[in-house]
Amino acid sequence: MPEINDLLPLRLPPLSLYVHIPWCVRKCPYCDFNSHEFAAGEHIATHHTTGTEPDGGQLPEVDYVDQLERDLRSQLPWVQGRKLGSIFFGGGTPSLFSPAAIGRILDLAESLVGFHEGIEITLEANPGTFEQAKFAGYRSAGVNRLSIGVQSFDPLQLRNLGRIHSGSEAVTAATQARSAGFHNINIDLMHGLPGQSETDALRDLQRAVELGVEHLSWYQLTIEPNTAFYSAPPVTPGSEQIAAIQQAGRAYLAEQGYSRYEVSAYSRAGLASRHNLNYWSFADYIGIGAGAHGKFTLTESGRIIRTQRTRAPRDYLALGCGMGEGGLEFPTPKVSEVAPAERPLEFLMNSLRLTAGVPADTFPAYTGVPLAALAREWASLQAMELVAPIGPDIVTTPFGYDYIDEILQRFLRAK
Repeated sequence: MPEINDLLPLRLPPLSLYVHIPWCVRKCPYCDFNSHEFAAGEHIATHHTTGTEPDGGQLPEVDYVDQLERDLRSQLPWVQGRKLGSIFFGGGTPSLFSPAAIGRILDLAESLVGFHEGIEITLEANPGTFEQAKFAGYRSAGVNRLSIGVQSFDPLQLRNLGRIHSGSEAVTAATQARSAGFHNINIDLMHGLPGQSETDALRDLQRAVELGVEHLSWYQLTIEPNTAFYSAPPVTPGSEQIAAIQQAGRAYLAEQGYSRYEVSAYSRAGLASRHNLNYWSFADYIGIGAGAHGKFTLTESGRIIRTQRTRAPRDYLALGCGMGEGGLEFPTPKVSEVAPAERPLEFLMNSLRLTAGVPADTFPAYTGVPLAALAREWASLQAMELVAPIGPDIVTTPFGYDYIDEILQRFLRAK
């Protein structure tokens, strides 16, 4: 890798915003996200509370949005005049928050940072009736893309996964979202579930396609540390069965007009998630909320930094409290630097997930590292037909796309 004196000037990439809402009704046994249970039927506080976590049946919605505002304000110096191209509300279950709270967050983001025309604004929602009643409110607040966490339509698999909705509720959620004015809907589905056959997996896909959704996130169940499944793992299909499911599912989705643009993401023409594309293109994003991560390019100093907030909602809500006049001071997030030697691998770990790759000129522009730094390993991989020649794009071959981990290992060893 080149010495620091050999680095090129950095170019500001596009900017997105990620908002983390950490609460959910029930923690799913496969979930390793930063989510914390909030019992169904409990009250959401629409006023300031005295506590720093759900207490007495109240989710501190107003206090949390106040803290999100301070969080966003603390990171404004890193925005550097850019406007937002996409916003993503993730969790947890963001649809536990009221449309008024989501609208207030969007108003703050627009006034403090600004929106590009046609900004994509996604909110994750669960199919329960509690969320369905609010779909029209979210649409009025400015959300224009809904991501519904279905995972499966099969009653047995829903029980296996610890989900609290039924298959019929999932169908109702998608149809009600359409009625509420959403013209860009994603459904999350899993495959490789306990006892799942190829026919079962294709049936789930077929039901999603019949709903006419524009985007599908179809990903394999993986057993992650610090989850209930890790402590008591279910019996899942073997590798040959998984491969057969994936091959059949990809063929079916292609026949139905869904293009695979990322490892587990499929969309109708022109409707790939802009937020996903921004992330996988090694662009920048603001992260606000408990446990949220961010990435910023600082062109004046030639640095690339990553940010992280504390994970526990109680600790996040306590940050900055009682400091300064009115308690409005808010410490900046934990910051770490992406060293020049780390940048090529980080860039490739993101960009190679995209089936179309990324423009080659973004590598030196977004990393500050000359393209020549890739030359030796890339030539070796090209000889094995794993990657295409570097031309207008940096991209794997269709064959090499199934061996991304092996490609990245080559660059990891060369680091």
